[in-house]
Amino acid sequence: MTSSPSCLERNRARGKGRAGRVEIGTSREKPPNLGGKGKNIEFSGFLLSDMAQKQGGGGGFFSSLASSLSNFKNQVNGLLGYEGLEVINPEGGTEDAEVEAQRGRWKQEDRDGHWKMMQKYVGADITSMVTLPVLIFEPMTMLQKMAELMEYSHLLELADECEDPYMRLVYAASWFISVYYALQRTWKPFNPILGETYEMVNHEGITFIAEQVCHHPPMSAAHAENDHFVYDITSKVKTKFLGNSLDIYPLGRSRLKLKKDGVILELVPPPTKVNNLIFGRTWVDSPGEMVLTNLTTGDKVVLYFQPCGWFGAGRYEVDGYVYNADEEPKVLMTGKWNTSMSYQPCDLDGEPLSGTELKEVWKVAETPANDKFQYTHFAHKVNSFDTAPPSLLASDSRLRSDRYALEKGDLSKAGSEKSILEEKQRSEKRTREAKGQKFVPRWFDMTEEVAVTPWGDLEIYEYNGKYSKHREAIDVGNSNTNEDADITKIEFNPWQYGNVAETE
Repeated sequence: MTSSPSCLERNRARGKGRAGRVEIGTSREKPPNLGGKGKNIEFSGFLLSDMAQKQGGGGGFFSSLASSLSNFKNQVNGLLGYEGLEVINPEGGTEDAEVEAQRGRWKQEDRDGHWKMMQKYVGADITSMVTLPVLIFEPMTMLQKMAELMEYSHLLELADECEDPYMRLVYAASWFISVYYALQRTWKPFNPILGETYEMVNHEGITFIAEQVCHHPPMSAAHAENDHFVYDITSKVKTKFLGNSLDIYPLGRSRLKLKKDGVILELVPPPTKVNNLIFGRTWVDSPGEMVLTNLTTGDKVVLYFQPCGWFGAGRYEVDGYVYNADEEPKVLMTGKWNTSMSYQPCDLDGEPLSGTELKEVWKVAETPANDKFQYTHFAHKVNSFDTAPPSLLASDSRLRSDRYALEKGDLSKAGSEKSILEEKQRSEKRTREAKGQKFVPRWFDMTEEVAVTPWGDLEIYEYNGKYSKHREAIDVGNSNTNEDADITKIEFNPWQYGNVAETE
């Protein structure tokens, strides 16, 4: 009589069953799919295995499933008259996709026209190729969206004060996961203008500064700091347009330093897929693995973001382990990236230790009801002047006229203001080229370092410390003079050459 496979072995086997569908851009082994809230997940895994056997082999259940989806895709194409179209209802099966294709935020005439314009880009990286209508935008820029990671920064205080090196990684990994609730929003943030900035204060003692450091390709850099941590990121994405979906590969580098012990953590996030861009209700998934490595000790967290499966199975689920430097599992982590994460100490087989229990480490805060853009309370703070410092930089995202018009619900003005800003940016580029000059960021310096990511090489921008000196000078000399100045009246001005773009 043979012993039953361990939780770790069973879940590794199930993980491999999903590999063809979710392994994008990396050859690393995916961490096991834990039985977390346990029996239901395990049962569904065995059920799929039984179904695969009934299919008669030849690739198993997931191959049959892929074939069914492919056949259905052709049926939808025939119905709508478009090639390359894939419509996926995350809550349903193939029979629901025909109805799903008629849903979404587009009017039919706008939807059909946009598809005809976009189909020539199928297979291309559209990061900075396409001008999109303001209809699909949210009143926030990408720099502001980067700041949403700061919401649950109390987790970093816990990580910094923690003596247990594995729990330190549990807290830090949960912090990085927490932003995915915000990333599931399907509205597009505005692309920052070259030289645009975003500042944030008045939250957990954090000073946050982000700057758009490159326009082609779009790249942003950010620095955040308080008494417990220092966070730095160079952000760049690579995309692949697939007709009715978009694959997004994060080429960025995120590093987190915990001040008490000086340990440095580095993140490699999973890719993201935006489904039903034009036809159907848009939704976001991030199938793949997240790896958070302690560069100081060699310990790491490997978390597997489950792909959304049949009738929504596995959607939002995250499972994995904290490993020591010898790659032995020490703590299991499980949860949903849009709800909560929990942890439990485990043995070398990945099984929960006797006498321990699953404990919640992070939970999504209460959110506003019926919010038009699905904003959290913190997202509204990010967008407000409540988190702005005195003497706000004129290049700050909050001051953009197109963003403000959209926030007030004036789509027509938002569209026209967006066009004006984009033309000013093009004019700046022409002036810069005519003068033989290069754009130089104010708060970040381009280094000679090139980081290797699973999806390509990345030039690294480094915080130069000038912003800290800038704020110190303002705090010293601004005690009374501008304390009551209305920063909301500042005119947006990220321009290198003043008003040359307006007068050219």
